[in-house]
Amino acid sequence: RKIEETTKMNRKIGLGVMGFAEMLIKLEISYDSKEAVQRASEVMRFVSQEAEKSSVELGEARGPFPSFEGSLWEKRGFKCIRNATVTTIAPTGSISIIAGCSSGIEPVFAVSFVRNVLEGTRLLEVNPVFEEVAKARGFYSNDLMMEIAKKGSLQDVPEVPQDVRRLFVTAFDIAPEWHVKM
Repeated sequence: RKIEETTKMNRKIGLGVMGFAEMLIKLEISYDSKEAVQRASEVMRFVSQEAEKSSVELGEARGPFPSFEGSLWEKRGFKCIRNATVTTIAPTGSISIIAGCSSGIEPVFAVSFVRNVLEGTRLLEVNPVFEEVAKARGFYSNDLMMEIAKKGSLQDVPEVPQDVRRLFVTAFDIAPEWHVKM
């Protein structure tokens, strides 16, 4: 009951972010680079500004969150805002699977993998952007995708060009400090 009351007093919203890793790949920016961290900062600055602007508009139309008075928003000079937080990033795991892209701001989890589904059925899944690049560059094959799925990384797969390996780093290829920086 107390949690429900507190939640209603603050009216927080969650925004989902997905496909960030594919965006970097299409921009030819390696996930574990200063340029990627800078791009993340730019994207999240935009998300924050737009979320704030929308929450102000909603607040003007429907009223502020109940505990607005005395809040940090009021102290920052806002006259009205609908939500106590506007950049709580919601997880997008299931939605990103349906959309065929990476979840949140995470790197690509796996370029190719086997998904086990109902009654032991195994489905080969390939990141759509990787598949597009592999076909365009002429090195795509089902056998290669199965090999990549077994290894979990492209880094030791000589059939994949070095520049492609550099862009398609997976969560396991990236040093922990880059995960933290991102």
